[in-house]
Amino acid sequence: MDCKNLSMSDHVLDKVLGVVPPCKSQLHLESLDTTILGEALCHQVRRCAELMYCSCFETCLNISQHVLDITWEKLNTGYWKDVDINWRYVYSYASLFKAVSQVSLESKCKNVLDAIKTCDMGLLMGAPVLDNVLRRLVSHLTCMLQKNDAGHQTLTLKQEETIGKSCEASPEFHPQIKIKRLKTEHFSPKLHANQIDRVSCPSLEFFQKNYKTSHQAVIIQDAMDFWPALSSHKWSIEYIRKIAGLRTVPIEIGSKYTEESWSQKLMTVSDFIDDYVVSPDPESKVGYLAQHQLFDQIPELQKDICIPTYCCLGNSDDVDINAWFGPKGTVSPLHQDPKHNFLSQVVGEKYIKLYSVEMMPYLYPHEGILSNTSQVDVENPDLDKFPLFSQALYTENILRPGEMLYIPPKCWHFVRSLSVSLSVSFWWE
Repeated sequence: MDCKNLSMSDHVLDKVLGVVPPCKSQLHLESLDTTILGEALCHQVRRCAELMYCSCFETCLNISQHVLDITWEKLNTGYWKDVDINWRYVYSYASLFKAVSQVSLESKCKNVLDAIKTCDMGLLMGAPVLDNVLRRLVSHLTCMLQKNDAGHQTLTLKQEETIGKSCEASPEFHPQIKIKRLKTEHFSPKLHANQIDRVSCPSLEFFQKNYKTSHQAVIIQDAMDFWPALSSHKWSIEYIRKIAGLRTVPIEIGSKYTEESWSQKLMTVSDFIDDYVVSPDPESKVGYLAQHQLFDQIPELQKDICIPTYCCLGNSDDVDINAWFGPKGTVSPLHQDPKHNFLSQVVGEKYIKLYSVEMMPYLYPHEGILSNTSQVDVENPDLDKFPLFSQALYTENILRPGEMLYIPPKCWHFVRSLSVSLSVSFWWE
């Protein structure tokens, strides 16, 4: 990355510090629960704040890293849901102090990149503090690099040739590559069962009566064409890389989360694109940015999508929005979720297979923590081990760009991407 034009002048530093409250008292560190965290750790957090405001950034960096190390151990012990929220608050505060110190120490781009990663770790592991100051700070830092032409990368000729040969990428997702270099057809499985219905932008009343109330899945067309992600800010590899390339996200490694070899790793979106989307190693495992709240982390991308109007029919204003981004061949094993879902396809195609909740006796759910997931490999079922699965009735179809699939609560669904794919799910009650 070329950072020769980036200068950490006093003016730039003042703008970075301008995101932070002007004085220590406005950090509200007194809200941290010392009975949970211990007085010694809270003292270290307060000390970091004092050092930051008196510009002792090197010492602040060292102590904040020590606080992060202690907090990391707490966050990664036991179940995530059982972690007291105060530990996540501390992680966010320490990430803030560390990021500001990293930016302030030297006039090098490396420090800004490190600060961006620090903010992302705070967003992933911490809890929002000070009106989500980390999100505002990292947006500012990313914008600063983009203005210096440090955040924009392009595909190399070698990567373009790889895409052209593999024919696994959607041409819409690589607008800089000539269409003639890509075969546009995708592998489309033969549809044997009853196909999931399609309907063009039904009214709220029609959707409520015919689908939501009866728990009937349906593919809705012509209801997301106005999204910027499909029009004015049409999503492409380069667009995603430009907006989010520097950001650190969790990537699932392995074809299915039910496999023992499945794991997760943290990496930048740009590295994920290079290693798993644009030119994946045929010998490597599949990488998938799956079920991640990317739009909370990167609000610049959230501006490109819209919550479906039909979500207003729910009992709550809360809508959980997740991103699903990966190469051809990513799989979500047969499972069910407790909420209504609109799986909205922005780029590429996905094969969908649905089983109603009445089919559960034939689907052999796991016991314990994976009780919402079937033990059956839908594409290669072991009927000796799971004989009743052959009696399970299903519907199927292919979800295409600009279409959203309504999945009722507890409806079992299996999903496989047929090309490079980017989807957005909206869970609502």
